[in-house]
Amino acid sequence: MAKRSEKAQKPQAKLEEFVVVAFADDLERAKCYETLLKTNDIPAMVREQNQSQQAGAKDVVVMVPEDFLDEAHVVIESQDAYEDFYDFALEDETDDDFDSDLFDDNL
Repeated sequence: MAKRSEKAQKPQAKLEEFVVVAFADDLERAKCYETLLKTNDIPAMVREQNQSQQAGAKDVVVMVPEDFLDEAHVVIESQDAYEDFYDFALEDETDDDFDSDLFDDNL
């Protein structure tokens, strides 16, 4: 007999039960977060919200059911840490002077 996960047993959350888990600079980044969360079995949706301070400016938010908020934070933070590490590694590869002084013949 197969076990069902706790996530599968929870009823579909209503929009009112969704809370903001992340703000994104653009729709593309928000969609990446949404896909990441859904891949990890976390229901997610993207919404645009108007900012009252700046006329015409909008924030793109990623929303999840409140029951999944903590798990969604962990997933997003883990992905951001991975991307930061990857960016750091690429910066090292493009550094032309990396370790050039180790092979200096003038010593």
